[in-house]
Amino acid sequence: MQNWPLTITAILQHACGVNGDRTVTTADGDSRYRTISYRELGAQAGRLAHALRGLGAERDDRVGTFMWNNTEHLVAYLAVPAMGAVLHTLNIRLSPEQIAYIANEAEDRIIIADASVAGLLAPVLPLLQTVHTVIVVGDGDVSALTGVTVLRADELLSAQPTEYEWPEIDENSAAAMCYTSGTTGNPKGVVYSHRSSYLHALSTCTANALDVSCGDTVLPIVPMFHANAWGLPYAALMAGANLVMPDRFMDGTSLIDLIESQRPTVAGAVPTIWNDVMHCLEKSPGHDISSLRLVACGGSAVPLSLMRTFQERYGVCIQQAWGMTETSPLATVAKPLPGVTEERQWQMRVSQGRPMCGVEVRVVDDEGHPLPNDDVAVGELEIRGPWITGAYYLGRDAEKFDSGWLRTGDVGRIDPQGYVTLTDRAKDVIKSGGEWISSVELENHLIAHPAVLEAAVVGVPDERWQERPLAVVVLHDGALAEPAELREFLADKVVRWWLPERWTFVAQVPRTSVGKYDKKTIRARHADGAYEVVFL
Repeated sequence: MQNWPLTITAILQHACGVNGDRTVTTADGDSRYRTISYRELGAQAGRLAHALRGLGAERDDRVGTFMWNNTEHLVAYLAVPAMGAVLHTLNIRLSPEQIAYIANEAEDRIIIADASVAGLLAPVLPLLQTVHTVIVVGDGDVSALTGVTVLRADELLSAQPTEYEWPEIDENSAAAMCYTSGTTGNPKGVVYSHRSSYLHALSTCTANALDVSCGDTVLPIVPMFHANAWGLPYAALMAGANLVMPDRFMDGTSLIDLIESQRPTVAGAVPTIWNDVMHCLEKSPGHDISSLRLVACGGSAVPLSLMRTFQERYGVCIQQAWGMTETSPLATVAKPLPGVTEERQWQMRVSQGRPMCGVEVRVVDDEGHPLPNDDVAVGELEIRGPWITGAYYLGRDAEKFDSGWLRTGDVGRIDPQGYVTLTDRAKDVIKSGGEWISSVELENHLIAHPAVLEAAVVGVPDERWQERPLAVVVLHDGALAEPAELREFLADKVVRWWLPERWTFVAQVPRTSVGKYDKKTIRARHADGAYEVVFL
């Protein structure tokens, strides 16, 4: 067999050649959209590669992006790794100090930024040690960007040729960097290789994963700075699917307008996004989102009630998937097996799913001994495979890889058919009287109550039991519910000693930069007395 490298360059050339007539459409706000072909996308990638080379970007140099999900970001997704440099997506939702820490550790040289987020980038620039140039995409005031060379993308790229002689690249060389969200310390860098990115995209396209093909239109709502938008852009380019990019317009109303007008068939976003879409649909009925045949959903556990509502009311299948920045990120997909009862199908769908081919998972006890896949034994999930990181950048937290597997920090069990059910993060599991309580399961049951919009559960200190659950609840506008009513609602769904005695109602649950419940902040606010807690 020919030894042909698996690279981003190969995806670029296939997408812009064989599938050159396929399109990328980006939202511009107020129901306006702009569209280019994959062929034009390739030409823009050539221009950007020439411009970056002219600014001194060499092989393995890190090029940062500070951008929304749009065509220009997709151009960087192709041009930067294909020219031999390393794409480094910066999370615009982190604090200036965290962004600077990440960019300095990665030694970014150039940052490509949307003009709309210039105000967020400005306080970061004085803290940067290696960035010498910022390329600004789009219109807008950039006078706040000081201390570095600032160039307008339109002027810079218009003078560049469209053809670029893409170099031969070792498939094991770095293609991109992403950093973890840093909820328990400084973020840690994960370096994706060309090979791992290619194989991840290839597996994503398979029928047992997201089944992306040239007949699809893919809508990546999950940010392109969050684990490379779950690999959806590369999967779509590989398959020859059309792409629709929401840019910064990711509220429920804007997304419904986009879905109705652009008719995507596959989408991906965290549960909070779909919760927002659902409530907008309920407030303004009559919209049609039936073009969506599959919604990939992850980042946190997807409530059964959310899945059922979309399936039964709107004909949209929400398919749970699980992964981490460290796993590229798709690792398991909750596609049910054929020929099983409807009840069993839903059990499979609310799990985190089965590992994609090539990925291995196991649960281990506190001593690292593997536990049986009997759907009973609970331990920490470990994982390995061709798109699972074998180390953090600069060797951070090396102990997480001691066994040759990645210790995920997730706690759960695996059933005999390979379906993974995660009950908590190791740092979030509630240890009450020596027994574990799943905060995730309590949250999923609570959100099924008709009055509850959101619910987060954390462990808080208890003199007798060491820890007990605190339920932090957001009610729908105008809805009323007392703690006793919610506790009674849970009574026939979980064992009695799981039932929370502590309840608090808030306007909004604090979230991390990637939309997950920020349980560290919740625990800190409780410790500071910021919550008015009702004790039953």
